[in-house]
Amino acid sequence: MSGEPAALSVTATAIPGLLLVHLAVHADNRGWFKENWQREKMIAAGLPDFGPVQNNVSFNALSGTTRGIHAEPWDKFVSVTAGRAFGAWVDLREGESFGAVFTAEIGSAQAVFVPRGVGNSYQTLEDNTSYSYLVNEHWSPHASYTFLNLADETAAISWPIALADVELSDKDRAHPRLREVMPVKPKKTLVLGANGQLGKELRKAWPAADFRSRDEFDLTVEEDFVGVSWSDYGVVVNASAYTATDSAESPEGLVEAWQTNVSGVARLVAEAQNHSFVVIHVSSDYVFDGRASEHSEDEPLSPLGVYGQTKAAGDALISTVPRHYIIRTSWVVGDGPNFVRAMMALAARRVSPSVVDDQVGRLTFTTDITAAIDFLLRTTAPFGTYNVSGEGPPQTWADVARRVFELVGRDPYSVEGVSTSAYYAGKVVSPRPANSTLSLEKIESLGFFPRQVDESLREYIEALLES
Repeated sequence: MSGEPAALSVTATAIPGLLLVHLAVHADNRGWFKENWQREKMIAAGLPDFGPVQNNVSFNALSGTTRGIHAEPWDKFVSVTAGRAFGAWVDLREGESFGAVFTAEIGSAQAVFVPRGVGNSYQTLEDNTSYSYLVNEHWSPHASYTFLNLADETAAISWPIALADVELSDKDRAHPRLREVMPVKPKKTLVLGANGQLGKELRKAWPAADFRSRDEFDLTVEEDFVGVSWSDYGVVVNASAYTATDSAESPEGLVEAWQTNVSGVARLVAEAQNHSFVVIHVSSDYVFDGRASEHSEDEPLSPLGVYGQTKAAGDALISTVPRHYIIRTSWVVGDGPNFVRAMMALAARRVSPSVVDDQVGRLTFTTDITAAIDFLLRTTAPFGTYNVSGEGPPQTWADVARRVFELVGRDPYSVEGVSTSAYYAGKVVSPRPANSTLSLEKIESLGFFPRQVDESLREYIEALLES
């Protein structure tokens, strides 16, 4: 091996998600060197950030030794450390690509990224061949594998050395044919906080997902984490939080807010790092002090009260997970207690309320949050933080209240605007950001556009009046 090494590159194959990696091997009279795994460079070249947690090495003394075909419940990055091997991969995942085949000879200059559910097999072409592989789950005796027979007629793999002449295990000889294989189902989605406003909306959008309410899974209870088979999930949505903003200012509330929004989130982060699932975490405008006229995702956090401080700390923890989306929202409206419903109830009773008129922001409907989450996952958008609210001009709470009154046929001028200090005079409450308006430029640049607030508000009220 001599000359300049080929540059690192990643090539797609006939199997979706199965990637052939060309490694840069540096050789001289002493031998050779390669960066077998270099996260930053390989992600830039096109590999997913799959978060490996374990490194294994397999050694075969004799040429012709053949292993497989095994589909494993984790992602795998395979590279040859000595010798040469022939690799055969068959897609055993549920879907249109079930049964697709890819084969290649791999040596020191090649590696393969094998996604969960794709069957892999290796036949050594030289004595003393060894290969290394990274996986993003720790091995477990309870792990579920799917197998395919090496001699399957449908896959019709052209083995360099005939199977009759190679070393095989009895188990590999007995694996089923493709027609008998139960396809590997995709990993599931878990939603925490299933009974909250967003949780209820996600139930409508994702009927096949798993949902756990606060009664079923409490972020503050360590034992509840033990009861979840985290390796079954590819996505976990954290829609559970301590949201009693004013109560958080009390000694008891302060403790509960930190236990839920910080300590509980830290436990979730640990599970995400151990099991490599995508975390979607719902954040709040309360992480800002409200001095800016519009808050972008990269604005430094500046919470005013305990609730905002705990949400900011939770965001910082979530940001350490390689595969995460933080969804920052404001003034949430969905199926459950919220400001719009409260104003409708007052209008129905012909009460003329006093409403704060010096806090500015936009309503965020859970339909928009759900659609945004679905968009980010479906388009495999870059991980990070995204603001999500309704679109349109910022309003005060009093503006929203007047519009609600107008839409239900009541006099909007019966709503009196008052200052925050006057409204909460004599009460111990959490300080509010004066401006909660979130910039939508980042998510809209990707092609997702929330609905206009007034359009969503009208439909929301009409649906409630008809129910």
